[in-house]
Amino acid sequence: MFNKIIIIGNLTRDVELRYLPSGSALATIGLASNRKYKKQDGTQVDEVCFVDVKLFGRTAEVANQYLKKGSQVLIEGRLTLESWQDSSGAKKSKHTITAESMQMLGKSQSSDVTSDSMDNSSGDYNSNKNYNQNNNTQHIEISDDEIPF
Repeated sequence: MFNKIIIIGNLTRDVELRYLPSGSALATIGLASNRKYKKQDGTQVDEVCFVDVKLFGRTAEVANQYLKKGSQVLIEGRLTLESWQDSSGAKKSKHTITAESMQMLGKSQSSDVTSDSMDNSSGDYNSNKNYNQNNNTQHIEISDDEIPF
């Protein structure tokens, strides 16, 4: 089976970071993704999808350090169903996203953000060392030897 989700949205609250007994970081974020469309009668509709996202390891720590309520992110991951019983014994469930990678979008929230401080050799966090924080464009260095023509 194939289970892949890609979503862009804004954080609905600050990052909640905690550490598992194994020592691994776990962050939970609330994400809101908007969709605007027109109905057949021409009225504008603004639909919002709210979903919780779980981030693990270095990705969770990076999210906690650089993201806050309102920050825009792109999340790639898989959809999971969480089930539990509430205090009255009723069964509850909700869908969440288990993130495999995260990319921060929009303007930098902090002047301390540098591409070197966000680099992660373990691969949890999807960053680009050549990302230019000032104008949100990627800079790719290609030598003449790499051009095929």
